[in-house]
This record gives sequence, C-alpha cells and structure tokens, in this order.
Amino acid sequence: MRRKRLSEWKQTMVDYNKLPYSDGVTTRQAIWKKNKATLWYYPSPQKKYNVPLFLVYSLVNRPFILDLMHGGSTIEAFVKEGYDVYLLDFGVPGLEDQDISIDDYILDYIQKGVQHALKHSGAKEVTLIGYCLGGTFAAIYGAIANEPIKNIILIVTPIDFSSIPFFDKWIKAFKEGEVSLDNYSKEIGILPASGVEAGMRMITSPIYYSPYLSLLLRADDPVYVDKWLRFNTWTKGHIPLTGKTAQQLTNDLVIENKLIKGNLKIRNKKVNLANISSNLLVVVTENDRLVPKEQSLPIMGAVSSLDKKVETLQGGHTGTTVKNGKLPDYLTEWLPIRSDPK
Repeated sequence: MRRKRLSEWKQTMVDYNKLPYSDGVTTRQAIWKKNKATLWYYPSPQKKYNVPLFLVYSLVNRPFILDLMHGGSTIEAFVKEGYDVYLLDFGVPGLEDQDISIDDYILDYIQKGVQHALKHSGAKEVTLIGYCLGGTFAAIYGAIANEPIKNIILIVTPIDFSSIPFFDKWIKAFKEGEVSLDNYSKEIGILPASGVEAGMRMITSPIYYSPYLSLLLRADDPVYVDKWLRFNTWTKGHIPLTGKTAQQLTNDLVIENKLIKGNLKIRNKKVNLANISSNLLVVVTENDRLVPKEQSLPIMGAVSSLDKKVETLQGGHTGTTVKNGKLPDYLTEWLPIRSDPK
C-alpha cells in the first residue's frame, strides 16, 4: 500500500512539473486581434438564442478558467445550452504596452470587440458578461456604450471602493498621500506578474497551502489531479498590469472612488452608471475575500435598469462556476427569456 501511494505521489509530481494545457477545451476561432488581445468566437452547435454572449475577464488572470476542462467549463456549458459566445482575451502586456490605460481598454478593446462581435454574428444586441475587474470595465463601458446591450451580468465585480477590508493600512496611506504608486509605476513601466500574485497571496495566504494537501490525498484520482493542475495553472498564472492602468486603478477607482461617485471620465466622456438601462444581473458571494459583496451591490441603486436582480451565492471568489457540465440555476432561470429565443 505504501509503495502504491509513493508511486502515485511520484507520478503526481511529474504531472505537476509539466505545463498543463491552458488554452481551453471548447472549439473556437479568432475573429479579431489587436496588439496582444484576441476576440475568440465559440459557436453553438445548436443555436437557440439570437442574442450572443460577450465575455470580459479580469486583466490580472488568464481567462482560460472559463473553459477549464470538459464538464467544468462555463463556455462549454453556454454553447451546449445554445448560446454563441465571444470572449475578449486581453493577452499578456509587455513593457512596450506600459502606456495602455483604462480608457484604451474600454474604447479600443471592449467597444471595438463588441462592434466586431455584432458584425460577425449579425445580431441586433449582445449580452455583456463581466468577471471581477472585467466586470468593472464592462460596467464602465456599458455606461458610455453606443452599441445595443440587452443584458449585463456582473459576477463578483468591484464597483464601490469605499470599503476595502484588506490592505486597510495601505489604502489609508494611499488616500492620505503617504504612499504613491505613480513614481513606482512610471519607473518600472509595468507591474510584473509576480507583484500581482504577491498581492493576491497576501489575501489568500491563510488557506493557500491546503490545496496541496488535497492533491496528495487524492493522488489516486486522475480526474481530480487533472482538474487540480489546470486550476493551479490558472491561480499561479497572473498577468502583468500596465503602469498607466495601475495608476488609474489606484488613483481613480480605489483612492477617489470615482466610478460610483459619477466622477470618472473615459477620454473626457463622463461615466454615469445611470445611463445603464440594460437588464442587469449582479452576482455576489457570501465569503469572497477578494471582492466582498459590499463592493458590488451599490450599482443596483446607481443604474436606471427596470429589470435588475442580485443573486447571492455561498462560497468564495471562484464559487460561481459550472458543476457537472451545467450552468448554475441562477443563469438558466434568468438568461434564456432575456436572450430572444429562436
């Protein structure tokens, strides 16, 4: 028994040191590229809805978590349910991209991406789905968009930065001018992936090592090992943040909280969340250490949407994904009737 266990652990460590497949599992094609970004199209084999989905993921993690593995892929579940899906993958910025700003991401990437998706699909409207910081960008875009957006779904999305339960001393120092990211970001040009990861680990460190124990205890389950390796690749695969974007996130969103206050401008265009009248679904979780629900909920009182709902789930920041290959109930109940069934 001991030899068998040691053999399993040895094989697990061999697998651990390989680079797991990280490009997703669902059939896709690139329909547009800009700099490092790619707009991916995932066609449904049996299209049931006329309104396609446009997914915007966070800047600091790779979006393949949405297409992690067969039976555990949000995108796969969407296309099986009859939705055509578009995913905007921002890619990995380099030092040459240090001046890319939030304004650029909103107008030159998200807005242009939606325009290409509308043209490619021939659809009259889209559903915009934003995850975490990608949801923040989706909300900003939705407030200034000229394109027809039928639905907006924001999943664990920070909107109001007035209350940040972690890094409270750092935030206080930033707000009082004792610490500034401006000079640092200008000097280095880009916040490296290791810096982004270090910030995440400061929040999750009390529980970070427990997944390794789970891996060793279930080394005899190849399905679990495969899923663990893919998920671990995602959690450790943080992406650098451009210096200009890091400055804006810190100064405009965190310190001055301009988005919820209505003071944010994108290329001199005021971002007023009251301009959002799309059907709105806001998804929060009870135990999210990265984006507590208090940061998401204030958007409900800021928009003009008549059809709006909050879905509160148990679990943490990644507790909104599919299970057993199926979309969660809150999506199967809310989305179909708002997606123009064929």
